[in-house]
Amino acid sequence: YISIIYIIYIIYILYVIYSISIICYIFLRNMNIRITYAIGLMSGTSLDGLDLVYVKFAHENRYRFEILSHTTVKYSDHWKGQLQCGIQLEQDALYELDLNYGAYLGTMVCEFIQSNCIERVDFIASHGHTIFHQPEKGVTKQIGDGQEMANVTGHRVVCDFRTQDVELGGQGAPLVPIGDRLLFSDVDACVNLGGFANISFEKKGQRIAYDLCPVNVVLNYYSEKLGQDFDAAGKLASVGKIDQNLLDRLNDLDYYSKSPPKSLGIEWVNDLIFPMLHSSENYHDILRTYAEHIAVQIARHIKDFNSVLFTGGGVFNTFLMHRIEQLVSSRIIIPDREIIDFKEALIFALLGLLKLEDRVNCLASVTGASQDHVSGKIFTPK
Repeated sequence: YISIIYIIYIIYILYVIYSISIICYIFLRNMNIRITYAIGLMSGTSLDGLDLVYVKFAHENRYRFEILSHTTVKYSDHWKGQLQCGIQLEQDALYELDLNYGAYLGTMVCEFIQSNCIERVDFIASHGHTIFHQPEKGVTKQIGDGQEMANVTGHRVVCDFRTQDVELGGQGAPLVPIGDRLLFSDVDACVNLGGFANISFEKKGQRIAYDLCPVNVVLNYYSEKLGQDFDAAGKLASVGKIDQNLLDRLNDLDYYSKSPPKSLGIEWVNDLIFPMLHSSENYHDILRTYAEHIAVQIARHIKDFNSVLFTGGGVFNTFLMHRIEQLVSSRIIIPDREIIDFKEALIFALLGLLKLEDRVNCLASVTGASQDHVSGKIFTPK
């Protein structure tokens, strides 16, 4: 009887020691985990709207994230017109637009914070809106003045992530791949279907990424010609016919035969894509032919991967996604909607965090810059 009591006592002592050890482990582990709350903003060239996310980052051995709130603010006709015409403005007018758009972004952030009852914001990271991007000429411009944003919101702002890379001889794009590496390493490749399609993957220990082709910046333009903001589920394209001659000319464009690093801008679309497409007067046929062009270009670059994560608004074009799936044997992964819609805004929040931590957020293997570097500018409220 005494032996049984003794054994029970020993077991109890061991249990207490084990429990204390677990509690200590959890406490010490949490002591080493850095928690940061950020708001990320993204405005794409397709002018679908302004994406905002409120995200919690936890960093121990790797970065983990949780999207806590998100929204997309559709641009008013005024702002859509302003952003579309920005490329035509003289320097003084563009400077004024930069300031006004920064104040607008700050106001949208304030409304986002208020509507979601957000209490803690460590910083705001903004991509801005690209007005022109010609890295081969050493120029790129994203508007949305960071100081105006900081003043309006009362929070630190990190923005202007592309300029330094162009100054270092890089393309200034794409910037999302560092986020693909740190947040989505469980897939072989990541493809985003936004205004442009881009791809990101690891090759021999380096992150490789580049723009594939224009997507929504073209599809939305011709959808609007047919009275729709966008081609919902690809229905407009699905009733058209492929113009094989036009498709061949699109696929033969020089950009597609170039080796990365490489990137695309709206100027390239205006100079080369639209003049080709304007030769046809049947908008359904244009949409069908261009959707096929997108599918062919994307298939060329993902056919050798086992798993590919797709995000961006183009994922909801089920006709386009079906054509891509028909052309490859890769496993196409479509994540939760919040990742589809807000992955870029999420990753720009991460870019801001890396900047504040003085960690590399721009990869030379991706952009072609002379070195990896810590990009972005920090603004504090005045």
